[in-house]
Amino acid sequence: MALRGPFEGGADSAALRSALGRFATGVTLATCCDANGEPVGLTVNSFGALSLAPPLVQWSLRCESPSLPAFEVAGHFAINVLAEGHLELSRRFAAQGVRRFDQGRWHAGHTGSPVLAGALAVFECARRSAQRHGDHVLFIGEVLHHSAHAGAPLLFHTSRYRRLGDPL
Repeated sequence: MALRGPFEGGADSAALRSALGRFATGVTLATCCDANGEPVGLTVNSFGALSLAPPLVQWSLRCESPSLPAFEVAGHFAINVLAEGHLELSRRFAAQGVRRFDQGRWHAGHTGSPVLAGALAVFECARRSAQRHGDHVLFIGEVLHHSAHAGAPLLFHTSRYRRLGDPL
C-alpha cells in the first residue's frame, strides 16, 4: 500500500475523489424550507451518524451549491434515506434546473421540512451548527423525530448507483 504525503489538491484531486469513491455510501435527500417557505432539496451521500446521546447526525454540502443559502438559514432540515426504487428521484435531486419536488410523494414533517413518503428512514433535525471546512459546509443536526421502514437501500460506490448484495 502506497502512502501519500499531505494532499494539496491540483492534479491529485481526481485520484483523491476516486479513492474516496471506494467507500460505499447510502443515498439520501436533504431537504428544508427556504426563507419564503419554499421546499429546497438535493441528493447527498455524505450523511452519517454522529452521536446517540444527544442524537446527532451530520452531512456536508459544497460551498458553491445553489442550495447552500437555504440550508444556512433554515432552523430545521430532514434527511430522507432512499430505497432502490428511488433511483430516478435521486438523479432528479442531483440535477440542476428541474422542479425536484414534482416527483415523489412529499408532505411537511413535524418540523416543516419536506419528508418523502416511502423513504427507508427519515431524520427530522434541528440545525445545531453549520461550519465551513475546505470547500464544503458541515451541517450537524439534532434528531427531533425519526422513522424507519423495511426495504432495500439505494447505494453509491465508485461513482455509480448500486444494490445491496447478499449477506456475507
